[in-house]
Amino acid sequence: MKQILSGVLVLIGIAANAQRPDIAYDYIPDFTYEEIGARIDSIEGEVPLGYNEKVKAFIDYFTIRDRAYTRNVLSKIDLYFPIFEETLAKYDLPDELKYLSIVESGLRANAISHANAVGLWQFMSSTGKMYGLKNDWYLDDRMDPFASTDAAARHLRDLHSMFNDWELALAAYNCGPGNVRKAIRRSGYKKKFWDIYRYLPRETRSYVPQFVAIMYTVNYAAEHNLLPEHKEIMPRFDTVMVSQYFHLETFARQLNVCLDDLLALNPNIKRGALPEGTKNFALRIPADLKDTIVANRAVLYDTAGRVGKAQLEYLARNTPGSTYGRIKQIYRVRSGDVLGTIAQRYHVRVSDLRAWNNIRGNMIRVGQRLNVWVMPTYSSSTKDLYTSSARDVNKPKPLPGQKVYYVQPGDTLWDIANKYAGLSIEQLKSLNNLKGNTIKPGQQLIISSQ
Repeated sequence: MKQILSGVLVLIGIAANAQRPDIAYDYIPDFTYEEIGARIDSIEGEVPLGYNEKVKAFIDYFTIRDRAYTRNVLSKIDLYFPIFEETLAKYDLPDELKYLSIVESGLRANAISHANAVGLWQFMSSTGKMYGLKNDWYLDDRMDPFASTDAAARHLRDLHSMFNDWELALAAYNCGPGNVRKAIRRSGYKKKFWDIYRYLPRETRSYVPQFVAIMYTVNYAAEHNLLPEHKEIMPRFDTVMVSQYFHLETFARQLNVCLDDLLALNPNIKRGALPEGTKNFALRIPADLKDTIVANRAVLYDTAGRVGKAQLEYLARNTPGSTYGRIKQIYRVRSGDVLGTIAQRYHVRVSDLRAWNNIRGNMIRVGQRLNVWVMPTYSSSTKDLYTSSARDVNKPKPLPGQKVYYVQPGDTLWDIANKYAGLSIEQLKSLNNLKGNTIKPGQQLIISSQ
């Protein structure tokens, strides 16, 4: 029988109306605009809580129209808020910023937006990396509640230092400081959220009102007959350090622990394993197993280091869009470029280019910068060949002494024929018995019958 901890989700069942037996579960109380305004005034702290019809509309949404969503959020308050409160206090930031994660993700650690923002605090990959959040095929620290909260606190601190205003800092968290500065300029250099409101992106106009509404809703949930059907709390855990390839399912099986529980404690591990080359990874484990793991560390680690490595390494390197083991380069789109020719130049797949650049179709524009992740074997000389103009690299030259040519990534028959004086595409095809125009990197082509 496996030891079941329900991961980080220890469920404590409570009756929804246990505290108010006189009120039916589905009863929705009604309060006046003025009553809600007075309550908001009473909970306002360092972050201004402006109240108007827009805020009221969101309060109605959370307390009337989507009560199931609100109850779900309330069930996770005790799971994540202690982490948020401790981290905000560490950086001397307002405690009420903890409600921002509800606006961002609904307190879902694995939330992924349509724009590929991830985690409780919805970090984009680039911003997350700025604040030390690792993100590759194996790991994504944006899903880790501790690491992502620490990064979010530092990011919010930096945004506040830019604008010296918490409402503008919140807006910048949503749309970026550049868009907030643009709105300030367009407003005639006004520097309050509601003064620049109509100049902000549409989504951001709703962002701060939602923050006020969700803060009110959580604080006055009981008054609106909103009580969670259960509560989730963090179980006691400890950590052990791992500096090797490590297969979690094998490790869990040896300890007779549910794999899902171990993964729930370590949500940043995406593939159920830590990769080769891992250094000092703090793996969270159930606290009561620490002594057992320490006492049997050599055997447990050796066994966990033997399973599934080759298969995962293959998937890591070949899954479309994976950047594992690759080096980032930037390519500027030129006239005549299409995704297929760019992919061929860098010996990658079109599906990779789409994934790396959030491209859904095939449309690219001249001057656009594309992220291209190449293998380390992609040499700088090869790169120079493809980023130079065709006019420079295709100048005819006398046939060299060698009789063959080895196809490079991105080569076409036209490219090769124009490298050598007197050599045509038809001659190349005839010399090599080619029926079509398809050639592959590494292929050997005869370029002279002499």
